[in-house]
Amino acid sequence: MRMGKDGYVPATGFLDTYLKPRPSFNDGSPVRYLPVMTNDETEVMLESLRTPPSKHARRIRYAILEFNPLLDSSSINAKGWGEIAKSIKRNYQLFDAFVILHGTDSLAYTSSALSFMISNLGKSIILTGSQAPMAELHNDATDNLLGSLIIAGHYMVPEVCLFFNHRLFRGNRATKSNAHDFRAFSSPNFHSLGKVGISTNINWNLVNRPSTLAPFSVQTSLSTAHVACLRIFPGILPEMIEGILALENLKGLVLETFGAGNMPEDERLMAVLRKGVDNGIVIVNVTQCMTGSVSPLYASGTALARAGIVFGLDMTTEAALTKLSCLLAKPELTVTDIRRQMSLSLRGELTEQAATSFSHPNSLLPPKLSRLTALAYAIKKGDQESISSVLKESNEFLLNEFDYSGNTPLHLAATCRNIDILRDFLSQGASVHLRNGDGRTPLFLAADASIEANVLLLRESGAHLHTEEVEYAKLKLKTLKWDQASSRPAEFARTTRQRCWELAGA
Repeated sequence: MRMGKDGYVPATGFLDTYLKPRPSFNDGSPVRYLPVMTNDETEVMLESLRTPPSKHARRIRYAILEFNPLLDSSSINAKGWGEIAKSIKRNYQLFDAFVILHGTDSLAYTSSALSFMISNLGKSIILTGSQAPMAELHNDATDNLLGSLIIAGHYMVPEVCLFFNHRLFRGNRATKSNAHDFRAFSSPNFHSLGKVGISTNINWNLVNRPSTLAPFSVQTSLSTAHVACLRIFPGILPEMIEGILALENLKGLVLETFGAGNMPEDERLMAVLRKGVDNGIVIVNVTQCMTGSVSPLYASGTALARAGIVFGLDMTTEAALTKLSCLLAKPELTVTDIRRQMSLSLRGELTEQAATSFSHPNSLLPPKLSRLTALAYAIKKGDQESISSVLKESNEFLLNEFDYSGNTPLHLAATCRNIDILRDFLSQGASVHLRNGDGRTPLFLAADASIEANVLLLRESGAHLHTEEVEYAKLKLKTLKWDQASSRPAEFARTTRQRCWELAGA
């Protein structure tokens, strides 16, 4: 953003010009061009920048793709969200992570919308912005962008996130809570996923991971034109609600109620809402409070539930509205399906109600490395019972951890002939995009080991060769095609190896 005659306005080309001379964002290394797919579906080569080495001795190389036209965030709508989602989809196999710079006014709406539009995400998507633009001497834009780059370049957090004021939030849990302070966003009902300080800490036990064996996909349409939001206030008239419910083509309504989900005890109000539900309108009840959940603690809240109004539990208004818009845009879903899914956690946007259970605390666990070693031996033996035992006994998510040799359990399973182990790890959310100490993905290892079934399963789960692996894989494939002097058994083996590399994407 730059100051114009009427205030701050989006400035084309400003970001690239601003970052180039700044040592934190550009180490001055020789220019390298990266392939990027633009929104008109053409490939261009963009000049990239590289950060200095981090504490982990890693440099982050990144390219800047600027949308045309640039929008003030207060003007974004479902079409804009669709353009962002499509851009991520086009470039998904070209980059390890994505950082989206966005104005703060509708940032929580966009991060919520993208979380529901994107399925089976295996890479980090981080949205950030600033209260004061980079052009100002005193600003928060520099820290927010650098923090986002550090997390995106070092950690595989497979969620749509929002980063602000040194904290990483789940995108559909965040809300803008301050119009002037640098601490503009909060996550009232859910802990932050991470924090950047002298060191960077990620709360891995809170991170959502894909658990279905399906590739990355994007839903590009939302039904925002058919959804409304209404804040209940003392003395609201039935005619006011009736007027909204009578809007042409209205399919969903987010109702912001008092406290734990209450509204005035007026039978006329209830009659209007019941009529809306009977007419097929999905009405979702969320609280006006920053913190807390909608629940049937009071009679008025229970009456709303009896009328067919869905409890939104602890969803933010932004999450409820974008989730409802996303579900309404799916033609295969019935009204009953949508009502049911609005009370279920699809992307970690709400805390599902569950019965309280008590258990005796576990005994002290051995060190993480011991558990990873035990897991590695069990994978090598194909001992699923031992694998299950190690994972159940651990209070950490081990499947994305690296052992002493730099491999995750999924890397080891990729070269194991027992495909059930690989399938089990994938269904538990193991990342197919993490690279081992040699820079190899599980897919590369499976292809190199010529295990066709593993290659197919990994591809089905959204795996692809990293850009740095593609050239080497193509060279391997070319070498196999040139190899003609072999006996019949060797020829069969060569053909199998060749097919594995082709299936992997070489």
